[in-house]
Amino acid sequence: MREFLRGVGDLGRGFRFWATSPRLMLLGAIPALLVGAVWVGLLVALIASIDDVATALTPFASGWGEPWASGAHVVVGIALLVVAVAVAALSFTAVVLTVGDPFYERISGAVERRLGDPPQERDEPLLRGVLRAARDGIVLLLASVAVGLVSFLLGLVPVAGAVLGGVFGAVVGGWFLTVELTGAPFDARGYRLRDRRRILGRSRARALGFGVATWVLFLIPLGAVFAMPAAVGGATVLARGALAERV
Repeated sequence: MREFLRGVGDLGRGFRFWATSPRLMLLGAIPALLVGAVWVGLLVALIASIDDVATALTPFASGWGEPWASGAHVVVGIALLVVAVAVAALSFTAVVLTVGDPFYERISGAVERRLGDPPQERDEPLLRGVLRAARDGIVLLLASVAVGLVSFLLGLVPVAGAVLGGVFGAVVGGWFLTVELTGAPFDARGYRLRDRRRILGRSRARALGFGVATWVLFLIPLGAVFAMPAAVGGATVLARGALAERV
């Protein structure tokens, strides 16, 4: 629990950069605002049509009597919302990090310099860096789909389905959020995605504390806009801590 709370504290340290570097953090909020507006629109569209979608997915319940038919529609509808939130949170992060890469690299670099002993600049060919980032993005996107599918199946469990799906999404989704957000500090040191997962795995409780806290903030309306640049800064703090513990 102490390490879990350290991870939450890493996110808090990221928010402090709003006070010390407001202009840079505001620039980091712009990509999150643009992508967030699209994602919110998609979620609103899903919510508006959730009854029709749930009905289309449960043709087997058309001949059932009440309240079983309505109950099946409600369960499937809730499960759809759970999976939509899980996929939206993870895909949002991946897209925002891609769109706002120059801003978030600057935020991460500023945090590195403020904490001291920043990594040396790496001379990586542009094409190689783009291909590596695309490969990592695809891997994490597939992971988000897997999280969403499991959340959907858990959401079908009677009575406790929404809670089970939500908790699973927060814990597992929070882990993948951490892996995504720590990309810049690990990439700056030449570590690949598999290395990132392995090193963070040695500080799993701390990584989960950071990821779950970030996940919860991303669920708050407009929370992701202001939390995204802070999460990048906090992820840099977390990555440096995980690397230090590895030595």
